[in-house]
Amino acid sequence: MKKLTLILMTVALVFSSCSDNTQYKISGSLSNAEDRYLYLNKLNVDSQEQIDSVLLKKNGEFEFTGNVSLPTFFLLKLSDQNFVTLLVDSAEQVQVYGDAANFSTDYKVDGSEGSSFVQELSSKLVETKHKLDSLETLRNAYENDMLLASRLNEIETEYEEIKQEQIDFSTSFVQEHPFSMANVLALYQKFDADNYVIQDLQSLKVAASALRSFYPESEHVKALYANTTMLMQEEQSASLRELVEQYGENSPDIVLPDVDGNEVALSSLRGKYVLVQFWSAADRASRYQNEALVEIYQKYNSKGFEIYQVSIDTDRYDWVDAIDQDNLSWINVGDMEGSTTALVFYNVQSIPFNYLLDPEGNIIGRNLAGATLTNKLEEIF
Repeated sequence: MKKLTLILMTVALVFSSCSDNTQYKISGSLSNAEDRYLYLNKLNVDSQEQIDSVLLKKNGEFEFTGNVSLPTFFLLKLSDQNFVTLLVDSAEQVQVYGDAANFSTDYKVDGSEGSSFVQELSSKLVETKHKLDSLETLRNAYENDMLLASRLNEIETEYEEIKQEQIDFSTSFVQEHPFSMANVLALYQKFDADNYVIQDLQSLKVAASALRSFYPESEHVKALYANTTMLMQEEQSASLRELVEQYGENSPDIVLPDVDGNEVALSSLRGKYVLVQFWSAADRASRYQNEALVEIYQKYNSKGFEIYQVSIDTDRYDWVDAIDQDNLSWINVGDMEGSTTALVFYNVQSIPFNYLLDPEGNIIGRNLAGATLTNKLEEIF
């Protein structure tokens, strides 16, 4: 019986040890904080969630424990203006020490690499903003003093140098720690309400992809990845608009597989008038428009008119079945993943949608349908 009791105690100790290894602990002390509440809030994407709180005694000691499955942002706060941000992983034993008077700007943190990274990033940006604010004050003063106006250029140069130093610091941090969740903070830091520190889209893309590969379930990473995707789409759409405005409305190339798996490039149709038509087999309006396109294609194809139809479908069976049912004999392409690159290139916001290209690939019509398309083709042919 004693032997069985010993075995059970051993098993209990093992399980107890395992449990401790999955539980974080945030402890420490705050001086000059007697009878004040210290709160532990979880920082969500667009909100805070209070996890725990403690009334501080004279010695200012506190301790919070809990479980997280991936690195999590917490706020350790005395008030809405006096708090520090922590990045805590499972099983980390974090110690935080400070004084209530200047807790948010002067504290010590140990036992958590992520929290140390957050402190490093925050401290650097606070230092940079302080320098910029000082120069801004000088600039405003010198603008009203003719004797000192000659120094304005020097102040402007110094101002931009300090900003660039911060940009270089933050960019280097992201590159050196690609798989740290602290990058979420680095990528969202701002000089002011309208200007992010890191504005390089490539750095944002690389960091978002790296974090997504490590923490696909993190709500912060999901939000970062979604924002990055949106910015990339906006940039590509802006590039298309610039291309249209500056270079005679030249159209970007599209290369996608047809129903037989053969890649067909839009540029291979140079020399013909081409209707680039975006559609979906599941979209009723697209199917209805197909009926009119069949008649138009039969009338003008022999005269040098072609249709390059881009499917945004994800179900190959539905796509092929719709082509057969609607008697579509022109070029049909799609990657069965939504053909998102083509959509972005042509800034397509809804379907059905089309562009009409001339033999050189220049856009000469946009979203033409029915009589409008027929009249345009009558003018051409």
